[in-house]
Amino acid sequence: MKKVFVKSYGCQMNVYDAERMADMLATEGYSETKAMEEADLVILNTCHIREKAAEKVYSELGRVREMKQEHEAAGRDIRVVVAGCVAQAEGKEILRRAPAVDVVVGPQNYHNLPALLKKSRTDRIVDTEFPIEDKFDHLPAPSKAKTRSRGVSAFLTIQEGCDKFCTFCVVPYTRGAEVSRPVAKILDEALRLADAGVRELTLIGQNVNAYHGEGPDGSIWSLGRLLHRLAEVPGIARLRYTTSHPRDMDEELIAAHRDLPAVMPYLHLPVQSGSDRILDVMNRKHTGDEYRRLIERIRLAQPRLALSSDFIVGFPGETDAEFEETMRLVADVGFASSFSFKYSPRPGTPAADIDAQVPEAVKAERLARLQNLLEMQRQAFNHGTVGQTLDVLLEKPGRHPGQMAGKSPYLQAVQIETDRHAVGEIVTVRITQAGSNSLFGEWVGSGSQAAA
Repeated sequence: MKKVFVKSYGCQMNVYDAERMADMLATEGYSETKAMEEADLVILNTCHIREKAAEKVYSELGRVREMKQEHEAAGRDIRVVVAGCVAQAEGKEILRRAPAVDVVVGPQNYHNLPALLKKSRTDRIVDTEFPIEDKFDHLPAPSKAKTRSRGVSAFLTIQEGCDKFCTFCVVPYTRGAEVSRPVAKILDEALRLADAGVRELTLIGQNVNAYHGEGPDGSIWSLGRLLHRLAEVPGIARLRYTTSHPRDMDEELIAAHRDLPAVMPYLHLPVQSGSDRILDVMNRKHTGDEYRRLIERIRLAQPRLALSSDFIVGFPGETDAEFEETMRLVADVGFASSFSFKYSPRPGTPAADIDAQVPEAVKAERLARLQNLLEMQRQAFNHGTVGQTLDVLLEKPGRHPGQMAGKSPYLQAVQIETDRHAVGEIVTVRITQAGSNSLFGEWVGSGSQAAA
């Protein structure tokens, strides 16, 4: 049997896409391998959000070229595919810079991979046109055994693309306009995942809370309504969603956090900056105070809510005073976890053409200060759980015999000493200790969302 090696960069959507590519190629006689040297087909599923992510791909392609040359000298044929957002953005430039690549395919076209691989026997191929048909209609479902092997938590794409056009972001150009999958197709996939033992679903999309899919009756459903329906799926005990935009947190979605125990009290809601002027230049269409008031409304509905966010420092023209506004917002809101980055210009985006680029040294100093504050908040949140009881979804054996590892409602890794429970169970754990990246606790009973 032929073997395929898939390496994904970047967001959860790429993880999901990589799994679907592997599922599709399984029907073509490929089995997955974790060792690139064993592969007959190498797929790099790429991210284009930041400059370093794109350069990592070209660096990896240098190593792939050497491996391909060695195997071809030994009489082995290897196909190399670059998929994802770098493929969409750079197309033929990848073929020019990386002669080892046989196929370049965008994120909306990977359902064409079998045909593209056949064509690549005679010519190097680029397929980055946005298709009319829905790629999900052409993707086979994985076997139950394959789904089980991937664990009790799963991603489920419900929406792709973005219409927001933030001036720093390439997503509208690489993923296209916002498109939402029909409710029936999402429900079918959720039922299949649940039947294979999945307990936790994370609904994903570039702008997931802008979901507006067609319901069974032909009406348009919001994300809040979809969450209510998915909460009824037998076996699914936990629901999450990411990534969201503050402008799309409507009252129905906020109410779902209040009314649905399955919706975890943890929300990733990027704000990017605390400065109103910078937010305006970013085209975010909200202010710092509007974000603060939104968080107050969500916390009023769900007092247990913990927050995660994204921040960009050193956006073109950002002054010291404007950066301090971001620091104030972080101090005001408080985050359990966050992702923060130095601004990097992405070709083709409006922000890349702004003259007032911030010096690298200034960006580095600001990032260090911001990350220090965010890390203090993360550690404070984690240590604040010591003495609390939390429901933990057991996902795998722990590091040591007689130990299980799982996940709290707040996405924290939790280790417990137990030999009486199985993967997939939800158990109540008293947190006894907080490490730098994990919590430790003792079992005290069956969770409020115990396995059916």
